[in-house]
Amino acid sequence: MELRRLEPGTADARAITRVNALAFREAYDDLLPDEVLAGFGADPSDEQRREYANRLREDRRGIFLAALEGEVRGYGYVRWDEGTKAFVGPDEAGLKELYVEPDYWGEGVGTALLERCLEALPNEVERLRLETLAGNEVGRRFYEARGFERTGRSEFEIAGETYPTAIYTLETVEQG
Repeated sequence: MELRRLEPGTADARAITRVNALAFREAYDDLLPDEVLAGFGADPSDEQRREYANRLREDRRGIFLAALEGEVRGYGYVRWDEGTKAFVGPDEAGLKELYVEPDYWGEGVGTALLERCLEALPNEVERLRLETLAGNEVGRRFYEARGFERTGRSEFEIAGETYPTAIYTLETVEQG
């Protein structure tokens, strides 16, 4: 498996949007309406890819891709400092996205990406926090198996509807 940073101006934006759509639709199939899931197409328009690529370009330092046999099969996106969610404190980082193609779930791709995201964090970051839809059982099992604890809840709006979310936290430094 090859782990690398996002390369701007390449096919990486297309690969990320494809992985995102496939994993999002599978993980949230029972949680979101069909019309919302349909908006996550595996073959986005050129305009959607450009918008996504421009947004990602600003955060390149925290975006990692996992490729198997030359094909991107997953990516992780971690942020610290500015641009994190309100529940992420000053000595914390947010795991914005971690998606793996469903055909590669359970193959170590997600774990490798999470480990690479943790390695990228500055030393002063004490915790990694994330938010996922509350009913995301695949995500819950994955994060809890890697030491995350559910530490809160919130709500997130998707397509004009509000959905409950779960906030998870992982201590990144030894507490002593």
